[in-house]
Amino acid sequence: MKVFITGGTGFVGRAISSRLLEQGYNVTLLTRSIGTGRSAPAGLTYLEGDPTEKGKWQGHVADHEIIINLAGASIFSFWTNNKKKLITDSRILTTQNLVDALSGVRGKEAVLLSASAVGYYGFRDDTELDEASAPGDGFLASVTRKWEETALQGRDSIARVVLCRFGIVLGSKGGALLTMVKPIRWYVGCPLGSGRQWFSWIHQEDLAEILLFLIKNKEISGPVNCTAPNPVTNRELTKEMAKAVNRPVLLPAIPSFILKAVMGEFATSLIYGQKVLPKRLLTSGFNFKFPTIQGALKDILA
Repeated sequence: MKVFITGGTGFVGRAISSRLLEQGYNVTLLTRSIGTGRSAPAGLTYLEGDPTEKGKWQGHVADHEIIINLAGASIFSFWTNNKKKLITDSRILTTQNLVDALSGVRGKEAVLLSASAVGYYGFRDDTELDEASAPGDGFLASVTRKWEETALQGRDSIARVVLCRFGIVLGSKGGALLTMVKPIRWYVGCPLGSGRQWFSWIHQEDLAEILLFLIKNKEISGPVNCTAPNPVTNRELTKEMAKAVNRPVLLPAIPSFILKAVMGEFATSLIYGQKVLPKRLLTSGFNFKFPTIQGALKDILA
């Protein structure tokens, strides 16, 4: 079967495309620039195009049975007005262009797996959240809600659209974890804010397996929380990261007001959180290789 991926050259996309190739899928990665001398393993094809703009690349989508939408600018930086526009446009425009291209798939048995995020739920303290929980408030919740609404327009062309609500993806070759663990290695790591905020996460290997599971289980559609079954608080995460790299946590927590002063609105995503549970995956029989943060950190940081 043939898979079309937007955002496939990023940290998450590389892990997922590698797993698909191992399973015998033919994968097309949309990239803004192929460059010269870029080689590809068997089964992998690069296609040049900007997913936020309409173009010839859209005509290739109909050649694939599986479409995976991973494109979206990172949220991990100071949120200027221009940055917020980039975060929004990179998600909404890409998804709209992909949905428009799905008109060429009509009549085929196809699936769209569209990335979303646990930011959909907003910041909800200790409330346990599953796929039936209502959306939250705030910038990230608003963007994610529009992102999902755009993806669901794909149901006009294909029968199955899955909204993959990612937690923070942990891996050894990129992502948030390497940034978070660096100060701990230098003996200056500490909790953030109250330390009681929840951190919903997923190991990159489990995420790749989840997408394969969703491809194969054709009865699943709509929202799916792609998170490990055991979220942790920021204080617990800090303690376990320190243990994994054999360092003490010597400093007190950084107060929320300092984080807000230094990082602006982005600080809200660090000092507040959501306790998200993968109810649909668990009830559908998915088995996590890394269900606990201890096992995930041992695997990644060893």
